[in-house]
This record gives sequence, structure tokens and C-alpha cells, in this order.
Amino acid sequence: MATFVLVHGGWHGGWCYRRVADLLRAQGHVVFTPTLTGLADRSHHFDETIDLTTHQRDITNLIRWEGLRDVVLAGHSYGGMVITRVANDVAQQLSALVFIDAMVPEAGECLADLMSPALRDRIKALAAEGETSLPPIAAAHFNVNADDAQWVDSLCTGQPVRTFTEPAGDTSGRDTFANKIYVRAADYPSPGLDAMAERAKAQGGWRYEEIAGGHDLMVDNPQGLADILLGA
Repeated sequence: MATFVLVHGGWHGGWCYRRVADLLRAQGHVVFTPTLTGLADRSHHFDETIDLTTHQRDITNLIRWEGLRDVVLAGHSYGGMVITRVANDVAQQLSALVFIDAMVPEAGECLADLMSPALRDRIKALAAEGETSLPPIAAAHFNVNADDAQWVDSLCTGQPVRTFTEPAGDTSGRDTFANKIYVRAADYPSPGLDAMAERAKAQGGWRYEEIAGGHDLMVDNPQGLADILLGA
């Protein structure tokens, strides 16, 4: 029996992993799909102070307070920023790090640094204007399958602006971790995510996987993603 902690990406919540979690639990595994503070079912906790550190603590504290060991820790998209931080806190309690079409920040980089120039400029403008939340981007932009796009859009919520602008900081916990996997979505063209995949490959010590589906692989291809997680 394995233990999985699955961290969602921007604008999403733990709900997005429902299908993957069902597949893993059906085989007797323990699965946690926490929602990060200020999003989805925890959107009532939103405030302007929420940042990457807040979300790091969400996951680190879950692992510590639940007394988890040998955890397969996975992060989707923005979740790569989060699990990079968490690896510094609880590396000894992890068995694998899985980056699902995710950011692989270097020390000092923030999420906005890794996004398209247009979105980066939008985030900077919002921050300069004192805005605290970036509205969701339509699921169709991420090539989520047509049958599920409306469902995804109905559940996404605004993302705290400070999560885009706080630097990743120290990445040594991730960089020195032995068992790392990068999973790329084959049906979501993205120069930025291609660059993240190439960065992982260039670092060495990573396994690379590519599976069918849009950016939200847990929605588009839950079985394919579950199989990779089980093999981590």
C-alpha cells in the first residue's frame, strides 16, 4: 500500500484529482487531495496575504500532522512550485516527487517568471493596481476535453496574486532528491512547459514521461496518470 499526496495547480482545488484518487483508492492506496488555502472549497479563507509560503505550509503540515511516510508527492502546474518548497521541509518522508505538466523553478524564480510574457505583464499590472486575485483562465485554453471543460470552469476560483510573485527560494531539497519524474501533457502545446521539461532533463536524475491529454491530465487521462503515480 502506497501513500499519495496530490497537489493541484492554480485556480483549481483538490476536486480536480477525484478520478485519479478513485483509481488509486480502489487498489487500496491512501490518497490525500488537499485544497490549498484560499481556493475552491477553501475560497472562504481567501485574503491578500496568501502566498507560496502559505501553500507550502498547507502541504508540509498535512504530511507532518498526518504522520505520513514514504509519500509520493505530486504537483500539477503551479503545484510544482509548492512541492519544490515542501521537499526542503520533509524530504525524509517522501519516496518520490512527480511534476505533472508543472513548473520546475530555479532558486529565485517566481511563478510569473515562468509564464508567458502576456500573462506575466497582466500579473504585474494587477499587483501594481493593488488587486489581490487573478481570475481563472478558461479550461479550453488548457485544452481540457470538451466534455469536461464546463465542469472545470464551474469549479475554478481566483488565484491569490502573491502566489505568482513570491520567489521559489531554495530548491536544493528537490534538486538532490533521488526519485523525480516529469510528466508532460502531449496534447497541450506550451513552449513554457516544454522548457520546464527540458530543464528537468538537463538537470539529470529525472525520469521523463509523456501521456495523452491536455494540461489537466488528471481530468483528461486519469488512468494514464494513475499508472505513472503507481510506478513512481
